[in-house]
Amino acid sequence: MAQQPIWPGSGSAVSESTPFGLYDKDSSFQTDAPKFAEWCAKRLGYPIMSVELQDVQFYAIFEEAITEYSAQVNQFNIKDNLLTLQGQSTGSNFTHKNITSNFGRTIELSEQYGTEAGVGGSVEVKKGKFTAVSGSQTYDLNATFAEVSESGKAIEVRRVYYEADPAISRYFDPYATTGYGSINLIDGFGFGNYSPAVSFTLMPIYEDILRIQAIEFNDEIRKSAYSFEMTNNKIRLFPKPTRTFNVFFDYIVKEDRDNPTKRPYGTASGSGVVADFSNVKYDNMEYVFINDVGKQWIRKYGLALSKELLGIVRGKYGTIPIPNADTSLDGETLRQEAQTEKEGLIAQLREMLELTGRKALMEQERDEAQALQEKLQKVPYPIYIG
Repeated sequence: MAQQPIWPGSGSAVSESTPFGLYDKDSSFQTDAPKFAEWCAKRLGYPIMSVELQDVQFYAIFEEAITEYSAQVNQFNIKDNLLTLQGQSTGSNFTHKNITSNFGRTIELSEQYGTEAGVGGSVEVKKGKFTAVSGSQTYDLNATFAEVSESGKAIEVRRVYYEADPAISRYFDPYATTGYGSINLIDGFGFGNYSPAVSFTLMPIYEDILRIQAIEFNDEIRKSAYSFEMTNNKIRLFPKPTRTFNVFFDYIVKEDRDNPTKRPYGTASGSGVVADFSNVKYDNMEYVFINDVGKQWIRKYGLALSKELLGIVRGKYGTIPIPNADTSLDGETLRQEAQTEKEGLIAQLREMLELTGRKALMEQERDEAQALQEKLQKVPYPIYIG
């Protein structure tokens, strides 16, 4: 069996040599892969020293180095943008996209407060009614309404319409002064022959307020104080009904408010939305869009991977016999060097990502603004001579 060459150069087609073919359609990858293989071989000592690797292995290492760079950057981007991306469609690819912070989660929280305060919100407030009958004072809304109208789902009553009609709805036309004894006054001004003559009467605003107050006092003092108490959706009416009538109320379905899996802004939940780190759609980066700084990191990381693989190959035999002696191979040394270099490169990249994260950049802008203000304070003020 013929011995395989230890470095055949770039004879193999790149598109047929990568294990996953992640970048086979990337023209920049196709161009750089053979150059990377030759560079790594020379950095490992070729042609002065034998390098027991072939170009297909260098291509696989190059693909892995790009994927590792992409994974490290994407992991940081997911962590930095997760609060903004939660609830977005998983069909949207966020790789190489500028993700801007928004008030989505703040607004969502405000909507929840709005629901509880009764000033809006994202939960639908529905209307219901039950029929009160003479002699019956207590009604179970779970049995008489929720099981019938909401298929047994738990409801929460938010408001019961037990008050009388607003006083203003029982207010006679404020321009109709019939019964006020002012008709003679109107005749005195010569408006008696016009119809309606009261159109020429202008009443002060406090007169309207006094009339509304009189209607409300009449309800409170001369009529029964209609009221209720609510316990576990069991409503007790006061006083005991003496006739049949409908009682209207507002309610929400508790499931609509308490469901933790619903999407923001009241849209339906489902598996097609970003929930956590696991399903944010950050795909492998396109090699052509990676800048030269990133490509240099990829080359260094690929060289470390090449050392590791070469160390594994050489570590198969600790020594090889030569005439009158044995020679030791440096497989273990290469593997240790590779591990140290890989850890250093990962730490360097993560540190750089942290320094360029959203929080770090905002702190940097704050420091720059403060420094600028201090600088401007030292600028001499002009002297104005009038």
